[in-house]
Amino acid sequence: MGLQINQEAPDFEADTTQGRIRFHEWIGDSWAVLFSHPKDFTPVCTTELGYMAKIQPEFERRGVKIIGLSVDATEDHERWADDIEETQGARPTYPIIGDADFTVSKLYGMLPASTSGDAKERTPADNQTVRNVFVIGPDKKIKLILVYPMTTGRNFDEVLRVIDSLQLTANHKVATPVNWKQGDDVIIAGSVSDEEAEQLFGTWRAPKPYLRIVPQPS
Repeated sequence: MGLQINQEAPDFEADTTQGRIRFHEWIGDSWAVLFSHPKDFTPVCTTELGYMAKIQPEFERRGVKIIGLSVDATEDHERWADDIEETQGARPTYPIIGDADFTVSKLYGMLPASTSGDAKERTPADNQTVRNVFVIGPDKKIKLILVYPMTTGRNFDEVLRVIDSLQLTANHKVATPVNWKQGDDVIIAGSVSDEEAEQLFGTWRAPKPYLRIVPQPS
């Protein structure tokens, strides 16, 4: 069975473009986003890595660290970064994991455990399942898993939106409704009784008894 939400993110040691790391130690007390790629020098991934470089300050403002992964060696990542900077106008300054031995991809269920051989002999299509986004909390538990096909570029603005929701709901007894964005009304969590809700929120709007709507807590 693959990884699931609220499961602890597997720890690992790996080489990155910024040196060797132990993943949990690298996360520290921060939130983290791990996003993976099937191979270096692939077109869609080139645009994604460049966009993440551009919006990295938005993640940092939320206390979130970014780390990439690609099924190639770190030396290839450095050469790829030149292309990313040239074509996308931004160079990744976050670490990118070298996973030429498939260790992390297999640990996170993105490649079968039986995967072996020389990464350079594999095509992007061979690794097409290595297209995941994992959002991990300071408790080292997985909060979100997204999996994209190779032909569809990822929406990292949506990842930021989800992180806003995750951080809000981790600190307040609320949930966020469909298409919620920062500043919109929220829903009082179902685990909160009316008595507790009155103490926490005062009054609320309730089109149904189970649908209690309040302004976003600050």
